[in-house]
Amino acid sequence: MSEVRTSAVGLSLALRHAEHAVRARIQPHLEAEDLTVEHGRILAVLRIEPGLTMSMIAESAVVPAATLTRLVDRLVESALVLRRVDPADKRRVVVALSSRGAALADRLAEAERALEDDLRAVLGDERAEALLRDLALLPHIAG
Repeated sequence: MSEVRTSAVGLSLALRHAEHAVRARIQPHLEAEDLTVEHGRILAVLRIEPGLTMSMIAESAVVPAATLTRLVDRLVESALVLRRVDPADKRRVVVALSSRGAALADRLAEAERALEDDLRAVLGDERAEALLRDLALLPHIAG
């Protein structure tokens, strides 16, 4: 996409194009496991913070709570995550990566890091860091 077209499309579409670039990097790893991008986001969240409750996963992975159980069921069936009763509160369920899930989550993270490295090569470290900081602000501004 050219610079002129990018500036004319607006924030929403520019973010969608950026998301598409990230998806293009991780999609081959997901397709090999017959998984969706939503599955990938769940794995990414659990890689950073294992043992989350379902509601915490839904919020962190930006996945509708209504579909989360089905998505996690698929990950359990694929032996990528483990679902256990929370030892601190027997009414809650917590989810963590299996060793197989951790390996896949590491591959997904590496694919994203490679894209970030490419971004840094184009923008330079300072601009790339500023962009990442600014993007992290969006949920707080829009929310």
